[in-house]
Amino acid sequence: MLFNSIDFAIFLPVVFCLYWFVTNKNLKLQNLLIVIASYVFYGWWDWHFLTLVLFSTVVDYSIGVRLSKEKVILKRKLLLWVSILVNLGFLGFFKYANFFIENFVEAFSFFGYSIGTRSLNIILPVGISFYTFQTLSYTIDVYKGKLQPTKDFIAFSAFVSFFPQLVAGPIERATNLLPQFYKKRKFNYSKAVDGCRQILWGLFKKVVIADGCAQFANDIFNNSESYNGSTLFIGALFFTFQIYGDFSGYSDIAIGTSRLFGFNLKQNFAFPYFSRDIAEFWRRWHMSLSTWFRDYLYIPLGGSRGGTWMKVRNTFIIFIVSGFWHGANWTFIVWGALNAVYFLPLLLLNKNRTHLGTVAEGRYLPSLKEGISMISTFFITVIAWVFFRAENVTHALSVLQKIFSLEFFKTPYFNNGSLALPLFGFLVVFLFIEWMGRNQQYAIESLGFNWPKPLRISLYYSIVLAIVWGSKSPGGDFIYFQF
Repeated sequence: MLFNSIDFAIFLPVVFCLYWFVTNKNLKLQNLLIVIASYVFYGWWDWHFLTLVLFSTVVDYSIGVRLSKEKVILKRKLLLWVSILVNLGFLGFFKYANFFIENFVEAFSFFGYSIGTRSLNIILPVGISFYTFQTLSYTIDVYKGKLQPTKDFIAFSAFVSFFPQLVAGPIERATNLLPQFYKKRKFNYSKAVDGCRQILWGLFKKVVIADGCAQFANDIFNNSESYNGSTLFIGALFFTFQIYGDFSGYSDIAIGTSRLFGFNLKQNFAFPYFSRDIAEFWRRWHMSLSTWFRDYLYIPLGGSRGGTWMKVRNTFIIFIVSGFWHGANWTFIVWGALNAVYFLPLLLLNKNRTHLGTVAEGRYLPSLKEGISMISTFFITVIAWVFFRAENVTHALSVLQKIFSLEFFKTPYFNNGSLALPLFGFLVVFLFIEWMGRNQQYAIESLGFNWPKPLRISLYYSIVLAIVWGSKSPGGDFIYFQF
């Protein structure tokens, strides 16, 4: 079920009413309703894959219970590896089987051998990368003693399948989300209003910004051979805002929806395009995934505590694995490696934690140095996104070849140019609002609070009208559904 669909517009109020007016006196019943609603939400796409969610839930719940009773270190390690192998085994099969088969065949073809095989007809379950990492974090934290294993199967099932963030995050840690299912929740009007406000901003990002940019980015990338370098760069810019509006918009809707039910999810995006270097960008982009890889992969590998070789090795491992997590295509691996190249000089010069605060703190405008740093970081990010969006590495290189040529100075042109004018207007307004709200959890968190009520209501109606306008653009699934 899509957040930007009529189905969800009906589903959400029904679940909300049942949650607060029917099951509100019984915590276990509330949690059970969340489980049922989450399975309906996920099964709306394809109910067959509900068995995967249930199986993952049962496996990690059972292992958690066993870990609470087992004291022998060897057996505890064995239980941990069962969870890791089962979860990553399913993820690997559904997501990467065809990738490895195709590359295996190509490798033999390179040496003159022909292997008669073909790709498997595997459908990638929506959200498998997200709930797999979420359940894995639970087992690992229980194993390390950071979390007491739960014996409440309904609460754990609700944690795994919680519908607002089930299919595209944020990837919640059990230490943050699971305890919230143990506590009785009371309706908080101001919290619910804040949730609605964040949902509204998330829909604006998705429907107006992401879907609006998508129609131009798709046309330019799909017909890249017909466009010059300047147009291709604009196409890369469109995709840059598309993926941000799409993914951060989903996170905003997920976090806002969670607030309607009395839950607090962690911030997943912190205005990453205002970053002053690539290290700051990765502290602000898809924060739940970045911190997951940091805590469960980078630090166990030794982090940045070792010598230069270990720092370089670990940096490339975490970025390449992050790229591969996004998809079974060499473009994602190159994208990850390129970000590692960007990041490495900062790490080796001990400047990767230079910018920990918000840019232009307490000021309306950045300094000249900050402005140059932001533009430079944004530019290299746009270049990296070309690999993320391209069909294959050859396609990405052909696009970049045109961008970094004299064609860059030619006049840009693309189809439906007249439709781009209002979109450019919305992008300017969007960037302005994001800049003014960069100290907050989301851009319009406190926008208009001190305005007269009619003006404040006009602001929200304007956003709604913009969403209605944007809904005319061909939209659809969120980008990260495929990951």
